[in-house]
Amino acid sequence: MIKLTNVSREYPRRGYALRDVSFHLPKGEFAFLTGHSGSGKTTTLRLVHMMERPTAGEVRVTGYSSQLISTREVWKVRRRVGFVFQDFRLLPGRTALQNVAFVLEVTGTPRKEVMPRAQRLLAQVGLAPKAGAMVNELSGGEQQRVAIARALANDPFLLLADEPTGNLDERASRGIMDLFWDINARGMAVLMATHDLELIRKYPRGRVLELDNGNLVYDSQQA
Repeated sequence: MIKLTNVSREYPRRGYALRDVSFHLPKGEFAFLTGHSGSGKTTTLRLVHMMERPTAGEVRVTGYSSQLISTREVWKVRRRVGFVFQDFRLLPGRTALQNVAFVLEVTGTPRKEVMPRAQRLLAQVGLAPKAGAMVNELSGGEQQRVAIARALANDPFLLLADEPTGNLDERASRGIMDLFWDINARGMAVLMATHDLELIRKYPRGRVLELDNGNLVYDSQQA
């Protein structure tokens, strides 16, 4: 599924964001990626999504290697890996349904299937009644649900989430976490970056990977 082998990522002037990180995330696993701000969480997700390449080492995602994949082929990975951001990144001035439909349209879904499929995705995240609402009329938790529906549009095998509850209150955070667990229970792997240790304690079944200054310092699977 995902395998990082001795991965480092160095930036000019900023130094190392990751140093010699190795871990394997098998199919269907739920893992928290934790650590303080600047520990390398977002960099790790970006490498898995192949938005970036490692300075050293190898990232393998469903058979594709960061050392071998060409820039032209990266879309093959990204189409099968959903990404949920802290700040939602929805299209303003559009409805919840239109936001989900847009992803389906640009990825080549047949026109007659776009709206029915977008409706099903919103229903999957509990937002069918809000399909026609403008995104700016939705609460933070509802906007994040739209973002999750959008990330599921291409039926990914892996869902990446970068601090998905960071802008939400406790109740909305709990709803989003329960949704991620439901998605995982259907067989989809989830790798979620969060610095919220209290949130992790509430979901003890998840594997915990802790980063500190770019180093992987703890893996609950090996503890």
